[in-house]
Parts: sequence; structure tokens; C-alpha cells
Amino acid sequence: MHTTCQEEPSARQEEPEILETDLRWYALQTHSHHEKQVRDRLLAWGIEPFLPLSRQRRQWSDRKVWTTFPLFRGYCFARFALDNSHDIRRTPGVARIVGILKPEPIADEEIAALQQVASADRPIEPCDYFIEGTWVEVTQGPLAGLRGQFIRQTKHHGLVIRASIIQQAALIHIGTDEVLPLQ
Repeated sequence: MHTTCQEEPSARQEEPEILETDLRWYALQTHSHHEKQVRDRLLAWGIEPFLPLSRQRRQWSDRKVWTTFPLFRGYCFARFALDNSHDIRRTPGVARIVGILKPEPIADEEIAALQQVASADRPIEPCDYFIEGTWVEVTQGPLAGLRGQFIRQTKHHGLVIRASIIQQAALIHIGTDEVLPLQ
């Protein structure tokens, strides 16, 4: 006869409680074209993901369509405690947590700026990560209070928002009347 031993409820090891202060934003490098799947898997597991998307009008053979794709190809952001990094690394589609020697957290201000830009109803596109340009603050509209680097391209003006940990940047189209230079 085979008997099983049941564990007393008090004898079970409880998982340590993760405090809100332990949660930090990290950049996850993903396998090619797996950004949305990683976002969805993290969300299903109760981890807060952030995947900024860009909309572009593409020409198909018979019509033009609006498509969405990740703003930073090959990257997704997630907010978690570093104690959970082993589980994050095992997520299908995740190549690594970005950092030089170990995972490096991203400043909350950088993520907040990217979230604000992603939620604005403005064209947004990836752009080169570079240093030149004037630092400005947006003074009006849905991006008011946002700071970034103002650049001029051939047909439009833009505000560059950087995600420094992955050395990627986003360009959001903006008018010169909406910004003031920072002192």
C-alpha cells in the first residue's frame, strides 16, 4: 500500500512578498520579431510590460494599410524585481536582460517619457541615437512638460526621446511653437 504524506499548511514555504519599491524597469532584448509575444507572455504572468509601438502606412500590392510595429525592434521593457530575473530570462522570446555586466535598471523618467510619447496621437518613428541638438521642454499640447532634444529634418521638426540603456531613440513630430529651450 502506498501512502502519501501531506504537508501542514504552516510548514509550506511562502514566497517572499515583493515590495513596490523592489520593482524597476529593465530593457529586454528579444529574439527577432518576438517583441509582441514577449509582451503578451509577461502580461499573462502578471509582469508589467511596456512595448512602444509605431504606426506607419505601408503600400501593399493592392492598397495602402496602417501597420503597427515595435518602435525599438528587438526590445521590450518590463517592470519587475531583480529577484525574478531568472524567470524573465526563461521567457520564450527573451534573449537577455540588457546591462553591461548585470541587468541595469532604467530611470523611471525615461520610461514615463516613452509612455507619454507612445500614448500621444502623433506620428512616432525610430531614429538614430546621437548627441547634437538643443534640449527643449514641450510647453503645450498632450506632451506638455516633456523634455527632449529638438532636431530638424528636411520636412518636419521633431523631439528625440532616448532610451539610453539600449542606445535607441524615438523621434516624435512636433511644431516649433510647442517648445521652449531649456536653460
